[in-house]
Parts: sequence; structure tokens; C-alpha cells
Amino acid sequence: MVTIEPASSEDPLISAEDIQSVIAKHASDTALLLLPGIQYYTGQLFDIPTITAFARGRGIFVIWDLAHAVGNVPLSLHDWDVDAAAWCTYKYLNSGPGCIGGMFINSRNSLVTTLISDEEPEPGYGKRLSGWWGNDKGTRFQMETKFHPVQGAAGFQLSNPSILDITSLGASLEVFELSGGMSALREKSKKLTAFLESCLSKMPEAARSLFRSITPKDPEQRGAQLSLLLADGLLQRVMEELTERGVIVDERKPNVIRVAPAPLYNTFEDCVAFVEAFEPALLAASRAQSS
Repeated sequence: MVTIEPASSEDPLISAEDIQSVIAKHASDTALLLLPGIQYYTGQLFDIPTITAFARGRGIFVIWDLAHAVGNVPLSLHDWDVDAAAWCTYKYLNSGPGCIGGMFINSRNSLVTTLISDEEPEPGYGKRLSGWWGNDKGTRFQMETKFHPVQGAAGFQLSNPSILDITSLGASLEVFELSGGMSALREKSKKLTAFLESCLSKMPEAARSLFRSITPKDPEQRGAQLSLLLADGLLQRVMEELTERGVIVDERKPNVIRVAPAPLYNTFEDCVAFVEAFEPALLAASRAQSS
């Protein structure tokens, strides 16, 4: 396995050119490329269509992990010629912890013969984590020893899903539709995150010197999230101070907090409120560290 890492610890971002360079170097002995659409730690949005085309042009099967991208940025997986993708639905899709996951399989990778009465399964069908719920409905209850999948992503289902999971996800997707869809939400998201970024930049120097954003400044290279890298040793106290002020954000050790205003329910006032809580939290943590 080949990992792709930032060129410098000071700059955790990875450019599309850096990724392409690694792909080109190892293309002759690489079968599969797996990358996140949005990197969980930095919030960097990768150029999915460009990287996909580059890798596929060298015979590499491309899968994207879209856990932090789905419901956050518009995705056109078929148009981008992605081979496959997977994601959860409890983050930006708001369906709740432990909820049902999602999967995309390009139609060229899911062709299934219509002759489901074959004595033997077609070669290749068994090369997957297969379950009876992914079997063709016409023979699902015949309990045969062969596996004949449903065409498409449905053929990768394992068992019947929880009705509560489906209901919560369905309700969330209805809200997305009523809100104008991903394009409209993305435009608001870019404005919210840019506003938050601006508010952070206007903090007094005493507080601003205690952190920096490691998320790309270009709105087209990020989603809703800003990852704020704190000075060493401040994370735990800052999180405690924020909680006392009624602010809940995410932490990634050793020194990062992730702040992601969600366009469905966060406001510009929320961004101001966060900064007004973040400043004293930083200063309190710094004083505690110095004492």
C-alpha cells in the first residue's frame, strides 16, 4: 500500500499535482486508488474529477470516501466517471449516529446478465462482500448455492436495512429538497464559512496568535469546515472553556478543532457567537498554561 502525505508538516495540504505525481510514479503496479473527497483533518476538498480522470487514464480503479463530502458539497459521480464511492449519512446528511450508509457503483462496473437461471454464477460476482439482500429478487428466496446480484449498487446490499434508519435518512433528504437542493445550500455554505473565516481574522492579536487555520482559503477547495490548529497544549482547556460557554465543536488531537457551520440550520449570528466564545476560551487556556 502506498500512502500520499503532505510535503511538509507545516503545510498539511496536498495538491492535486502532488497526488498525480504519486499516481504516475506507482501506476504500473497500482490496481486501486482510495481517497477522501474531503480530508477529515484539514477540511481540504480534493479535485475529484481531475484526479479520477488522471488515475483512470492509467488503468487504476478509483474509489472515493465521501463521508465528509456528501451533503456538504455537490457531487456528480457519474459525470466525473468515478468507479465507486461510499459514505455515511450521520454527518452533513443529519440522519443520526449509526445510520445507514450509502454507496455508488458506476454502471460499467455493475453489469449483470438477465439470465438468472444459469447453473453457475457468472465469474466475478463472488469477488465482493455479498449478502442475500443483494441477490436478484427473482431468486432471492430460492436459497440456491449461487449468487446472482441485482444490477448496480443494490447488488452490494447485505441484509434488509432498519426501517428507523431509512425513515430518519428519508426525512433528512426531504429537508434538503425543500431547502433548494445542494447547489443552493452550497452557495449559503460558502458564504457562512467565509464569514466565519473573516470574523476569526479580526480577533485581537493576543488570541489570533494562538491558532491558525489549516483549511484552504479558496472556497472551491473546501467544504463547510474550518480546521483550526491551536498552539501546543491548549486543546483540552479550550474545549472545556467552549463547552462552558455553550459551544460544541469537534476536536482532533493533538491540536485541532473543527468548526463547520451547516447551512441548513446555522446562521451568521452563530458564527459571531462562536468567535465571541472562542476568543476568551483561547486566552483562558493560554493563562492556565502559563501559570
